[in-house]
Amino acid sequence: MDDQQIHYELFVRRTPNSPWTLDMAGEDRAKVLANAEGLMQAGSVTAVRVSKETLDLETREFRTVTILTKGDADTGKAKKVREDKEPLCVSPSDLYSGHARERIGRLLDGWLLRNHATPFELLHRVDLIEQLDAAGTELQHAIQKIAIPEAQDRGLTVHELIRSFQALVERAISRVLKDGRRKAFPDFTKEPFAAAAERVAGDPEAAYLLGAGVANAIAGANAWSDKVERLLDLADAAPMDGAPRALALAVLEQPLAEILGSRAGLGELIGAGLDLGQQLSAMTRLAGAEAVEALISVQPSVARIMPELNGPAARLANWLDGPHFEDARIAVAKRVLHELTGPRRLKPGDAEAEITTLRALAMALTAAAGRVLSIDDVHEAFTTRSKMLVAGTFVESLLGDEMTPREEAEALIRLAENVTGAANKRQACRWLDANISGLKFEKDLRHGPDSASARLASLAALQRSLGRAGLVEEDAAPIQAKLGDLGGLIEADAHLVAAISRSSANGGQKLGLLLRIACGEAAPLGPAADRARAEVMKLARNPELRAEIANSPETMAKMRDLMQAAAQAA
Repeated sequence: MDDQQIHYELFVRRTPNSPWTLDMAGEDRAKVLANAEGLMQAGSVTAVRVSKETLDLETREFRTVTILTKGDADTGKAKKVREDKEPLCVSPSDLYSGHARERIGRLLDGWLLRNHATPFELLHRVDLIEQLDAAGTELQHAIQKIAIPEAQDRGLTVHELIRSFQALVERAISRVLKDGRRKAFPDFTKEPFAAAAERVAGDPEAAYLLGAGVANAIAGANAWSDKVERLLDLADAAPMDGAPRALALAVLEQPLAEILGSRAGLGELIGAGLDLGQQLSAMTRLAGAEAVEALISVQPSVARIMPELNGPAARLANWLDGPHFEDARIAVAKRVLHELTGPRRLKPGDAEAEITTLRALAMALTAAAGRVLSIDDVHEAFTTRSKMLVAGTFVESLLGDEMTPREEAEALIRLAENVTGAANKRQACRWLDANISGLKFEKDLRHGPDSASARLASLAALQRSLGRAGLVEEDAAPIQAKLGDLGGLIEADAHLVAAISRSSANGGQKLGLLLRIACGEAAPLGPAADRARAEVMKLARNPELRAEIANSPETMAKMRDLMQAAAQAA
């Protein structure tokens, strides 16, 4: 039913006489074999054994076939590799496993897309099988494409494997054609779906028989969304409980997962004309409906990027939110990961919107993590996507030609705040450092048209934003220091602290203004804040000012808060 029906297990012996112990298991054959070879080459084990485990859908037991043994369990001498010469699929029923259907989908991708069909349908529909068989070259090319790498991997000749696969395909075709002619498949126009599921539930080939009925039921649909609609209609009509219900939903999930796992099928279901950011948002809403809906109610930024799900997509979201169709939910999640780690832009031509979308999408996927994807997978995907955001082409697109140096710095801080991964944070920091260290930024802030107090306040805001960007101290501190030094130059040019001290305002007002500079609120921390702090200390020694503040509890409370903030900033 899914990719986990076939997996590979690596067993090792640490010493010649020790028992076999399981070292790892996984679905990637090449990776497991590579780990076995690596352990032998490193000399950390005396023997390794890799077995292929295939789940029997009827007995729910695994069939074990050893595909690699290396080393000597008794003497430590190396043995030759013993590869299983048996093809991965040896009987027609093997072609119906999740692993095989996924491989068929890749090998015949173009043909299936042209015929608007899934691998599940091809394996069950007489008309599609006859069409493919008549095409000739399509099927032959698919067999060759799988035979060549398999022959190299297994040490067999290509001709040998092609003959083996051709014989298997012919047997599979004959089986379906024969069963179709003798009307062995359920017909839901003559028999309700629930009744058919209950009737075949005890048959050893129940999934195959009911699957053919499902494939024929959706054959007339001219759009992927129509196929999903028909599958959901059948799901609504499934038996209410027991083995027949489990069988019915498991069979329906196969074509559903294949449609959702394809770009064309999923794209049509969630709506045409969406950019990648909207597509991923809709997919996330589809796969994690309950968690995402809860987040939308409290996060306006998430609500803004989430397209509405309508028609079959909305129906499917309700089903995916339940206990069934786990594989279909996984198919959507895998598509999200695939697109997130791919090269396509989320918002082509709008870099600022891309950052906003990515942030909201990260919140939604994190909220749905566990049910949809693991939090580690989500983090890894966003780290990969973040590499694109700190690349030169994206940064150029983000900054454009019309921003002021200060606006560029604000945009780069937002970028640094929203990328994930230490290396990406560091690269964003380099872009920011180059911007703030430039002469253009200094001239704009030091000699800009705004008042000195406004320019100092904007530098203070930049410095605080930088502190919230999640950068490591050694990267952020030098940039914050540069902002502070520039603030010191602006204050020195304007003699702002001295002007406040000499002003005709009362002592409490002077002290309040100076404390706002000293604590980093009205000016960046650095020389300007230090000068304001020194002036505050002078004023604080004035008995008249102290008496004035003491007579006003409200002023005293405000001054206390500002002085505490200034002390912390010192």
